[in-house]
Amino acid sequence: MKEGPLALDGATPLAPAADPAAARLRLKGIGLMVMALACFACLDTIAKGLNTVMDPIQVVWARYTAALVLVLIMFNPLRNPQVLVTRRPWIQAIRSALLFGSTAFNFIALQYLQLDQTVSIMFATPFIVAVLAGPFLGEWIGPRRWAAVVVGFIGVIVVTQPWSGRMHWSMLLSLSGAFFYAVYSLQTRVLANYDSAGTTSIYSVAFGALVASCLVPFVWVTPTSLWVVVGMAAMGALGAIGHWLLIRAHGLAPAGVLSPFIYTQIVWMVTFGALFFGQVPAPNTLAGAAIVIASGLYLLYRERVVKGAGPAA
Repeated sequence: MKEGPLALDGATPLAPAADPAAARLRLKGIGLMVMALACFACLDTIAKGLNTVMDPIQVVWARYTAALVLVLIMFNPLRNPQVLVTRRPWIQAIRSALLFGSTAFNFIALQYLQLDQTVSIMFATPFIVAVLAGPFLGEWIGPRRWAAVVVGFIGVIVVTQPWSGRMHWSMLLSLSGAFFYAVYSLQTRVLANYDSAGTTSIYSVAFGALVASCLVPFVWVTPTSLWVVVGMAAMGALGAIGHWLLIRAHGLAPAGVLSPFIYTQIVWMVTFGALFFGQVPAPNTLAGAAIVIASGLYLLYRERVVKGAGPAA
């Protein structure tokens, strides 16, 4: 089979062109990936809307409780009790706590920040993963990827503008949420070697629902509108559907093909922010997001090259 054209630097050949059937599967996977990110953007939009009528802790409770109901229906531990057995209970507990913390921080930040600001800051997650993968997993990065990480964090600084005096304290919550989610992602990779996806899914939402249920009585506000109740339930459904689409997408296309499309989420967030909250992205947010996305794409490119996959065609 004839090789594809050379990469831009002329050093590494691109992968051969895929056959039409494989290309269609990849396009379908990309479409599902974009739809999954749209679901997550809808979830954050609803959470921001609910923050205006109830405490963020109650929003978190609604998110986890609805998700727990759906996960229990999907995996039905009554028929399959083995799904509740974990070989690494402490890792499950730590991972679930990290996910809960990331969700809570993000929802609280949404009370004060625009949707485009929170997602731009959360885009720092891949850089944090790259840095922490060394001590956690022994996957150390080279100087080029370190440079991409530094540039990515410069993009986050451009978004937050700590020098301007207008940096809101909730931006630190959003950045903490990105850090928690990065460690959560690393723990997920560790657990994949021991527990099934069903087991990990149940523990993830059960922990969040339990902790939120202990906290929500102190801030509870009874919903007075049917739309508020629908929104509370919809968050769990959107989370479940989004993760299902994500899994289906990865079953149709390689992760290296799908990963760059993570950044399409900012398109949804900007659109929903303008439509539902009349929020227009500030120039520094757009500039910082562009820097973060560019450095993130380069980080993905270098990871593929280092692992011997070669650049994407």
